[in-house]
Amino acid sequence: MAEENSQENEQQSSGPSRRFVARPKICQFCADKNLSIDYKQADMLRRFVTEDGKIRPRRQTGTCATHQRKLALAIKRARHIALLPFTGERWSDAIR
Repeated sequence: MAEENSQENEQQSSGPSRRFVARPKICQFCADKNLSIDYKQADMLRRFVTEDGKIRPRRQTGTCATHQRKLALAIKRARHIALLPFTGERWSDAIR
């Protein structure tokens, strides 16, 4: 009976395993001192914004608290001068 249950469990989990691969949580701005956070670098700032336009949290980006605050300020400044959108692409398509 116990052997049957273990064989059934093995058959059910024989599909592709979806394991979470943890990214190293090293702040790239602390690691590379030449990188600077500037509101005019829209390409760099887009990596820290979701497709909906929200700022990604620290646990996703791996930035330290100091640099996360500077990133948030730079993203908000870039939004005000229209280098970054306030909302995602799908909302701007619906307006047109």
